[in-house]
Amino acid sequence: MQTTKVRKRVNKDRLTLSIIGYVTLIVLAIFCIVPFLLVVSASLSEESSIIEKGFQLIPSTFSTEAYGLLFKYPADMLRAYGVTITVTLIGTVLGLFLTSMTAYVLSRRDFKWRGRFSFFFFFTTLFSGGLVPSYLLIINFLHLKDTLLVLILPMLMNVFYIIVMKSFMSSIPDAITESAKIDGAGDFRIFLQLIVPLSKPALATIGLFIALAYWNDWYNALLYISKSELMPLQYYLYKMLGNMDGMRKAMMASGAVVNTDLPTESLKMAMTIVATGPILLAYPFIQKYFVQGLTIGAVKG
Repeated sequence: MQTTKVRKRVNKDRLTLSIIGYVTLIVLAIFCIVPFLLVVSASLSEESSIIEKGFQLIPSTFSTEAYGLLFKYPADMLRAYGVTITVTLIGTVLGLFLTSMTAYVLSRRDFKWRGRFSFFFFFTTLFSGGLVPSYLLIINFLHLKDTLLVLILPMLMNVFYIIVMKSFMSSIPDAITESAKIDGAGDFRIFLQLIVPLSKPALATIGLFIALAYWNDWYNALLYISKSELMPLQYYLYKMLGNMDGMRKAMMASGAVVNTDLPTESLKMAMTIVATGPILLAYPFIQKYFVQGLTIGAVKG
């Protein structure tokens, strides 16, 4: 009888906890989804409607003028997309490979210099050479101006990601690598065939962060890219919006009549959709690895 009461109480507590958890997640989901729906709605609204009524979940006056202006030159837009996709793919693969290899070396307890190298990497997070030395290094020494490499190399390694990956790989039992060494496997083979498969959750998480950094980068293009055919998507959109704002200010300064129906606000929202859409579509394919990363080590068997 007492056991039955205990079970009922446990089931009731679990039900209460589940209800609280689901309600909390629903509220957080609403806070995340509603702003995005406002952005989509604003991108499909007329400029005059946004000025008069503000942002609405459902467009009061439907219009695709912002997207028409955004894709007025489709060849330029597709080229910018191509540059961004190329840089993101190459940078993510190389960055993830180098980050994971560095983290693996630093996680090995039999590497006698790992403390010194770890301090060296950590030291770079405290002090930086600054913009001018970096600019001179890339322009005068490496001669990377107006090349795709200048969009990849400056962001190739991130010490924070190395530290996170090192912490994850340190949790992998040493018995795995020791047994592989007994069987005659070398370090690189151990890394590729044992460590990498076991580190998929961490690799997926860090890989997404690296891909987002490359996808959203426009600052390096601003500094080092002058050719229009090498402009990534974010910098291309930034220049388009800047040109429109500059044109409006020049017209106002000259006393000319400025068309208030120019889709300035709706164009910004359309740019947001164009810039974030592909990365949102890629997220569901990586989501399962986030779940594995949260639950790994929770059950020992």
